[in-house]
Parts: sequence; structure tokens; C-alpha cells
Amino acid sequence: MEINAKLVNELRQKTGAGIMDCKRALQETEGDLQKAVKRLREQGVAEAGKRSAKVAAEGKVESYVHMGGKIGVLVEINCETDFVARGDDFQNFCREIAMQVAAANPQYLKEDEVPAEVLDQEREIYRKQALDAGKPEKILDSIVEGRLRKYLAEVCLLDQPYIREQKMSVDKLLKELISKTGENIVIRRFARLQLGEGIEKKQEDLAAEVAKTLEQTKV
Repeated sequence: MEINAKLVNELRQKTGAGIMDCKRALQETEGDLQKAVKRLREQGVAEAGKRSAKVAAEGKVESYVHMGGKIGVLVEINCETDFVARGDDFQNFCREIAMQVAAANPQYLKEDEVPAEVLDQEREIYRKQALDAGKPEKILDSIVEGRLRKYLAEVCLLDQPYIREQKMSVDKLLKELISKTGENIVIRRFARLQLGEGIEKKQEDLAAEVAKTLEQTKV
């Protein structure tokens, strides 16, 4: 169903959750505000949203170098206190995010960072593909937006499926940690270097090596 901006804004004020989380919750509950609030709280999203105003200046810069030195990652993750930063849950999360970046190669942290011209270009491509496939004009917009969501789930770290649990996004994993620790936690930035980047290589071989490493580090 179509969800208007006023309802989304009201839900944001009640929960502190992000726009897309609020819109999704309202769609899943057919516009029922109270049910949407409950849904966000069950998911830990509401608690995470309320914590987002807290200053997160502690944390860690985590590094990960893939075996053989072919891929290297640095990621900065912040929290509110040194106590949480030194905890096992936070430390494990930092390692997992570094490996996520190595394995899934995100281009951006979140949707807001994707340049408008990139989004416009992707929309044009998807619209042309749908037209070439003979799709009716009246459903083109929904097809384009659906494909755009899949694209964002590939290139944005927070939208990507978590490498160890494909049904969970990295953003959901982050919000679970926020709920568990009771602190605002922010993935601030990341950098990924790949040996020979820009030189033609067999990308499938590198992906297979990272996947093997993930299997070896399962607990």
C-alpha cells in the first residue's frame, strides 16, 4: 500500500528510527501506526534510533588482511564508552565488519552516500531493460525501484546481507548490537585495498579465497 510522508514522519518521531525502516514497518503493518511501532521495537530499530543522538567518540579502528596479503581492510567503528569498546561483543563486531568489507566489497557505507547521478543512471538502465523486455508502462516504476533496492543491497555496506547470515542485513546486525550494549554504535568509515586493483585479474579466484577464509573462521 502507499504510505504518505506524514505517517512516516509521525512514526519517526515516536521511535527515532530511519525513514526507510519506518516506511517498511508501515507497509508491513498496512499503515497501522501502533503495530508499526511494535514492529520496530521488536526488531531493535526503535531503540537504535533513540540512541543515534548520543555522541559516539570511542571505539576502534579494525584491520583485516586476507591471507596472502591480497586484500586489506581498515574500518572505523565508534561507540559511546571505552567500556563497551573493550567488550567482546564490540570487538567481534568490528572483526566481522572488516571481513564483510573484504568479502562483499561495498562501494558506499549507506544509501545517502550514493551520488544522485549514479542512482539516476541505474534507474535509466533498469527502465530501458524493462521496456526492452516488453513490461507494461504502468508497472515500470515499481520494477525500476525494486531493481534499485537490489543494487543498493549490493553496493551499500549497511544494506548488504551479512556474510554469515544472508537473511540478515549488516544494518540489522548493527542494531542488534546497539540494543544489546545500550549504546549508540556507528560504522564511521572503511577503506578496502585489493592487490593489483585496476589490473585485470580473475575476480572469482579472490572471492573464492575470501569465502574459504570465512569458513575457516566460523565459530
